Amino acid sequence: MADEKKAYFAGGCFWCVEEAFEKTPGVIKAISGYTGGDLKNPTYEQVTYNETGHYEAVEVVYDQKVISYNQLLNVFWKNIDPYDAKGQFCDKGSSYLTAVFYQNEEERIAFEESKKNLGKSDISDFVTHIKKLDIFYPAEDYHQDYYKNNPIRYKLYKTGCGRVQKLKKIWD
Repeated sequence: MADEKKAYFAGGCFWCVEEAFEKTPGVIKAISGYTGGDLKNPTYEQVTYNETGHYEAVEVVYDQKVISYNQLLNVFWKNIDPYDAKGQFCDKGSSYLTAVFYQNEEERIAFEESKKNLGKSDISDFVTHIKKLDIFYPAEDYHQDYYKNNPIRYKLYKTGCGRVQKLKKIWD
């Protein structure tokens, strides 16, 4: 039986972050949604166009017997551009900023340690936020598993944004 825990990450477009985590062994599922803002039960349109303070984020449900929180942090880092203060790749705006939403002091410390352990000499230039989790709101159904349900559109989006190429440039 799985020993389930949850973790919360904002890495720009939640479709891409959801895919990265769902393809990671030990992750049971990833749910696209919103967190970090003040509006209750926000919609995609409100988050994207009305500056609600929410980030596009994912709730990652994982089996801690198979994968650790530190390993999830590594997956997160390798799937974002931590230097972009305006969003991620072709998505710009406050809802596309990067952040880790921690639930306890242990997770907050793990975030800080993971940043130091990346082996980057310029981590002082990272703009990824660390924030206390308040409430996570699942996104609309049409956003869930978008990469699986709309593979052609998703591939065109991801390729067109240059996400893969930019990540290779940063992390390889």
